Amino acid sequence: MSKTSRTSITMPAQAKKDSIIEIRAIAQHDMETGYRYTDAGKLIPRDIIRFFTCQYNGTEIFRAEFHPGTGANPLIIFTTIATESGTLQFEWQGDDGYEAVNQSQITVT
Repeated sequence: MSKTSRTSITMPAQAKKDSIIEIRAIAQHDMETGYRYTDAGKLIPRDIIRFFTCQYNGTEIFRAEFHPGTGANPLIIFTTIATESGTLQFEWQGDDGYEAVNQSQITVT
């Protein structure tokens, strides 16, 4: 079963060459830990985002691994250096076939 969710990226559309840019990435996801039970006593299966990666023009520049203690709707904030114009691709992968991909463009002058 493949699940998707809404994702959002906040980053500058333009930057000066070799400047540091801040990137904010968020995915709306409930992040069920797998440790809770229903009122009927049945274990609620784990359903978390496991990995997040960011590629800048095809080169991985950031990676994060999540665990059951991560809260719902995880927000990731990181920086990189604006080296050239191009595409940043963001990918979230998780349990039960969860995946989400988002892209943003940046113009470096």
